[in-house]
Amino acid sequence: MYSALLDTDIFSDILKGQNAVVRERVKDHLSIYDCYALSVVTVMEVIKGLHKARREEHIATLMERFRAAEILTLDLRSAELAGRICGDMERTGQTIGFADPIIAAIAIRHNLTLVTGNTAHYRRIQQIGYPLRLENWREAAAPA
Repeated sequence: MYSALLDTDIFSDILKGQNAVVRERVKDHLSIYDCYALSVVTVMEVIKGLHKARREEHIATLMERFRAAEILTLDLRSAELAGRICGDMERTGQTIGFADPIIAAIAIRHNLTLVTGNTAHYRRIQQIGYPLRLENWREAAAPA
């Protein structure tokens, strides 16, 4: 079970292990949920970065890490929602490319909170009326 979809920037922070706040937030999340979720877009973006940097030895290790996560695909309903988000963003002059609307649509479709360090960017999707929940694991958790 999982409650959060990790954006690529947060997953990259996890891989680097340098951000103490992110490490603590992951630890807290995994103490409650058995894994975290990633989108196929995040998988693609991380593999692209490693391949581009010619770090092929890291890809096999990373593929093993992906097996411990829930990887959510772009199904038909998510694709429709992503298309609507893209269309609305373009109509309002707020283009954000294709990857982020797909990630947002997958989060919305699966009723997950999108965990990202780029909340300002994704808030634009909320502002045009989509029920996207956001959380930034680069910020310390609010006291319970």
